[in-house]
Amino acid sequence: MPINSFNVGKDIRLDIVDPVQGVVSFTLITGFSAKQLTKEQRINGLDGTVRPLILPNGWDGSFEIERSDSLVDDYFAAIEAAYYNGQTVQSATITETIMESNGSASQYRYTGVMLKFDGAGEWKGDNAVKLKVSFVAGRRLKVL
Repeated sequence: MPINSFNVGKDIRLDIVDPVQGVVSFTLITGFSAKQLTKEQRINGLDGTVRPLILPNGWDGSFEIERSDSLVDDYFAAIEAAYYNGQTVQSATITETIMESNGSASQYRYTGVMLKFDGAGEWKGDNAVKLKVSFVAGRRLKVL
């Protein structure tokens, strides 16, 4: 729900789909970021003109999650167990749905997603436990 024609942090929904485990619903995502990765090259012509190239080279990003159950830990434990049991670990997808200020929705799908458990939390008295999950993706496609 945008406010005064501006997007705010609550205007996004994220759906993670793992081909083995199905829909993965991390319980309380409090932050999400993504950025396009590029490969840059400069072509120096004999005419003295520099011509830059910026080539798409995937995406990466991260989730911040407040730990309220074992879902994130269980998800990564299952991936690790599959790896050590000689099973194929397949990539996932992330679908990002954004509610626009005009009431419409925009939807993007990250494909070829590999997730990494960057932080299993710091446990301190009377503090919430924050988890960090990052990802790399091959592409980001417009769906809606």
